[in-house]
Amino acid sequence: MTHLPGSLPMARRTWLFAALLIAGCLLPSLSALKAQEKTAPKTVTLTVDYGDGVKKVFSEIPWKEKLTVFAALEEAVKHPRGVKVKTTGRGSTTMVIAIDELTNTGSERNWLFRVNGDLGDRSSALVELAPGDAVLWQFAEYE
Repeated sequence: MTHLPGSLPMARRTWLFAALLIAGCLLPSLSALKAQEKTAPKTVTLTVDYGDGVKKVFSEIPWKEKLTVFAALEEAVKHPRGVKVKTTGRGSTTMVIAIDELTNTGSERNWLFRVNGDLGDRSSALVELAPGDAVLWQFAEYE
């Protein structure tokens, strides 16, 4: 089989055409996916686990810059079927002492929080969240 100098064999041209066609089809869907990521609302999920088999889940708490674990809990308070929270301290020393009348016992069960499974190691008012984070407030014994 002969072909002109500088030209591709027919099989190669067909393959190249198919590859370009597929790439052309994928580009619009990738662009749409990036646009969807930009417009999708950024949220965090907050779960309150009462330690007795009952949980409340707030699955769409709006995320914003500097949103903390405590600020997310305050958003759950504002929800029509929200929670009631009692605290002590202010600002960086804020400590949750009760949620829905279930109060810390001190030596036994207390309100502990986790972000994406990691136990909090400082005030909930200091731990900032990222979009998609999962916060768990759990009435449990400290391990």
